[in-house]
Amino acid sequence: MELIQETPDLSAYLAADEVIDHDHPRVRATAARLAAQAEDSYAYARLAFDFVRDTIPHSQDSGDPRVTWRASDVLERRTGICYAKSHALAALLRAEGIPTALCYQKFEVVHGLVAVRFNGAWHRQDPRGGEAGAAGAFSLDGERLPFLPDPEFNEVDYDVLYAQPHPAVLDALRAAPDAAYLQKTLPTAL
Repeated sequence: MELIQETPDLSAYLAADEVIDHDHPRVRATAARLAAQAEDSYAYARLAFDFVRDTIPHSQDSGDPRVTWRASDVLERRTGICYAKSHALAALLRAEGIPTALCYQKFEVVHGLVAVRFNGAWHRQDPRGGEAGAAGAFSLDGERLPFLPDPEFNEVDYDVLYAQPHPAVLDALRAAPDAAYLQKTLPTAL
């Protein structure tokens, strides 16, 4: 699948904003701690991916009722659904100068993941984790995603790479007082 940048300006995929707040002290501190363990940007990206996948439980799996959407909040509260975990990973990667996009798949609901840019190409990564046997792995040599859409069931890999969260995703996250409400209002298409 050919991935298409929403904007041709690569600097948009390095920007901080209200959601991917990589200028926040908590994000900066976490990034610095991970970077101290990495010998290069590739190793850092893998460490950041593993950190988000393995240390931030997916709220649906853990039963945590809190809804997070801002990267710094995800890191503080240690919970989030796929979108929130993707926001946290994007912030950690952008904090170290790695262009990172948000991208999506459609199953019963829209699923969030990221794409990182290395060697002039985008590589999708899914930091969701949690489900036994369904934990994706960081890879720059072919995708190692835990979930693959099946067109027979009207499932889709969206090819657009967003610099900011899709408005439908962000609206659902912001409007949800708790995880139970969010589960009823997740977007079913983009």
